[in-house]
Amino acid sequence: MKKYDYKELTEKLERCKNIDLKDVTLDDVDDIKDMKIDRRKSRDERILDFISKTKNPYIFKVNGKLVRIRFSEDSNLTADDCLTRCLENLYK
Repeated sequence: MKKYDYKELTEKLERCKNIDLKDVTLDDVDDIKDMKIDRRKSRDERILDFISKTKNPYIFKVNGKLVRIRFSEDSNLTADDCLTRCLENLYK
């Protein structure tokens, strides 16, 4: 496995997760279509690569729009639960 500076990556995550979306421009983030993930690597290494290579792992652009991802503090919710809840709210 490639060597990573875990302290640096942890600091980057903390710094990036607290950025206000109003302070971000399209030039500040990576375009999702340009993100390459090597599926031959282990899950952990893919995550570490993604965090280290992206400008902000929480904010990116999709079709010219800013997209922010956040994670629930509720450890009982899965990503599927969150996406389902989001879609249900959109199509009420």
